[in-house]
Formats: sequence, C-alpha cells, structure tokens
Amino acid sequence: MDPQAPILIVGAGQAGVQIGESLRQEGYQGELLLIGNELHPPYQRPPLSKKWLIEPGAHTALALRGADSLRRRRIDLRLDTHVTAIDRAASTLQLASGERLDYSRLAFATGALARALPLPGAALGEVLSLRSINDSGAISAAIRRCAAEQRPVVVIGGGFIGLEVAASARKLGAEVTVLEGLPRLMSRVTAPIVSEAFERLHRAHGVELVFGAQVTELKGAGGRVEAVRTADGREHAAGCVVVGIGVMPDDRLAAAAGLACDRGIIVDDCARTSDASIVAAGDCTARRLADGRLLRLESVQNAVEQAKSAAAALMGRERPFRAAPWFWSDQYDIKLQMVGLSHGYDQVVTRGDLQKPAFSAFYFQSRRLIAVDSLNRIQDHMQSKRLLDHGLSPTPEQVADAQFELQSLLKDAKLATADGA
Repeated sequence: MDPQAPILIVGAGQAGVQIGESLRQEGYQGELLLIGNELHPPYQRPPLSKKWLIEPGAHTALALRGADSLRRRRIDLRLDTHVTAIDRAASTLQLASGERLDYSRLAFATGALARALPLPGAALGEVLSLRSINDSGAISAAIRRCAAEQRPVVVIGGGFIGLEVAASARKLGAEVTVLEGLPRLMSRVTAPIVSEAFERLHRAHGVELVFGAQVTELKGAGGRVEAVRTADGREHAAGCVVVGIGVMPDDRLAAAAGLACDRGIIVDDCARTSDASIVAAGDCTARRLADGRLLRLESVQNAVEQAKSAAAALMGRERPFRAAPWFWSDQYDIKLQMVGLSHGYDQVVTRGDLQKPAFSAFYFQSRRLIAVDSLNRIQDHMQSKRLLDHGLSPTPEQVADAQFELQSLLKDAKLATADGA
C-alpha cells in the first residue's frame, strides 16, 4: 500500500480533526480529506451545555481550528457532506450527492447521536435534545421563552447533560424540574456521597428534583409540548422539555459496511478496527480490553488520545492509548473533575469539606485506588491523575488523613526510579 495514497476521515469533530493533524505530525504527506455532515466548521462540544447555552455567540468562538490552520496543514475540509455507504471491496465512499470518493485508508470519527425518547408525544414541538451547536441554540432560545412566559423547563435525565442544562436554565431565570428514573443523580458514574452533594446543590438553586420518575407520555396542544406525564399519574407542566437520557455511538455506516460493532465500532488499544485499512476514534468506538470487555468512553480526552493512536496505526505504527480516563462537568460554581473508572469499587474515602462542597471522593477496589471524583478540589484531581497514570495507590487510611500529602507518593516513586537507574 502506498504510504502517501489518499486518506479519508469521516467525521469533522474533535477526533476527526486530531486524526488529520496527527497524521501530518506522523509524516504523512498525501491527500487528506476531512468530511463533516454539519454546515459549521469543526467546533468544541463541551461548552454547548454550559457557558454557550447561557451566552451563545459567534460560531467562531467555539472553533477547534480555523480554516487557515487546516489549510496550513493541507487538510481539505468538506462540510454539509453526507456519506451514505462504504464499499470496502472497492475502497470507496458513496456520498448523498451521488459522488464516489476513493480511499487507500479510512478513519471513522462519526461521534454519537442523542438517544431519542421512545414515547408518545416525543415528536411535539419544544421537545429538544442536545448534541450539536444548532441544538444548543434551539435549547437556549426555548429556555429564554420559558423564563419570559413563566413556564417551567422540564429536563428528563439526571446525568451530566441534564444537570448542566438545568443549571444553565436556572441561571437564565427559568423554573426547572428534573425527572430522573433512578433513585439519585448521576448514579451510573458516582458514589451516593457525590450524588447527594449535587442534589443539595440543585435544590439550593431552586430546581425541583423528582426521583424514580418513569416518564410515560408527553402531552401537548397545538403541536407544542405542555406537560410530561409519569407512571404515578402526575403531570409536570412544561414550556419546553430537554431530553438528556444519554447517547448512542454512531456506528451505522461502519456496521452496514460489515465492520465489527457492538454498541460502537470495536477497536483495539491502537484504534484499529476489524479491517486493517480502517481505524476509528472518539464517541463512535468501543475499545476491546485485554480481558475481553468492551469499554466506551465519551470525553474530549478519549477522542484526542484515540485519534493520535489511530493516526499512528494508519502509518503502520503502534501507539496504544492506556492513560487513566478523565471527565469534567460544570454546574453553577462547582467544577466536578473525575479521573479513572469507579465501576466495581468497594470503598469510598473522602477528603475535604462535604457541605461547602469542596471535597474529593476516592474509590478503592480491594484497597487499591481506581478513581477519584473532585468537587472544586483541582489539586486533588491533578495529583490523582498522576497517581493513576503511574499505577500508584495511596491506602484508604492515607487518604482519610488530611495531613497526608498525596504528592509524597509521586516524590517517593521518582526517588525509587532514580535509585534503580
């Protein structure tokens, strides 16, 4: 295979842009085409549920890279372009326009789709979900209308997106109700002590939280939503509804082309798919771990690091991505920073002030640190990230001792490395 033959990247988000830039850094000199299905140039998504929802501005303020930056790197960008099929045998892409594009190697960075609400009334006007810059603009406008008309905003889902939208809506002056089907907030990713802190936070800002809420129907009049009905018979008045019940990896093209998929395009540590000439990175993927399990991560870090691995793989090099995953969420004046994966923890130890709140929750499994959630404790987060990346673990007793310095473990490890050199 000609190492300088054309490479096509399907998806112009964080992962797609990074694949292109990393290919140039890896020395690739051939034709490089980045294909995006939106009208807007590549942009950052995390602000869409946070600052951007409150203060939307020019699209360029969210730009990942300007047009000049892509041109300097000789990355061609085609926007508002929809790929309809992949012919792996012929190594071509079929576009909605009827055009066919040849490739030597291919990268998927197709991201994820907002999970739809499969219920009566879900197609009513003012029932919205958040994934794109256009979605954010529509939600921002709907929240402002609700605030002006004194009609409640109902958020379905008490995860990151739902709670960030709720916090933004309160800042815009709207009444907010959050309907969560499980017994607590963010229950799939945090310990109860963290959930409780955010419950207190949202209640203190006037958000109505309803747990165990099984939504059965959205009711409306004149084509617009007016209420959300739950299984207990209650109807929650709504001027608009924001659905935040998670995302689905957009693996439709890959699956139709016969690539191995299971809740995402299956890749290895180097972002390689089941086809040697195709890689994938970002929210569209599910990474196969050494023990056979599949891991899905939805974060900027994952998109960037997987993209670097994908670019190396396209150039025939190994660059496995194995760093501790990290995530963040901004709600009111609280920054939640998470590092590691807490699934399977059997002990949680906290440091800091739980009431303020300004504390960290350290997750242990068999007395080994596996993850840390930090609320307005940036130093804890940074030190924990370094500990996990270096395979180091404090004991639960050390974490519980406010006088113990986590940094000392890193210093000790450096000394040990120097002694062994």
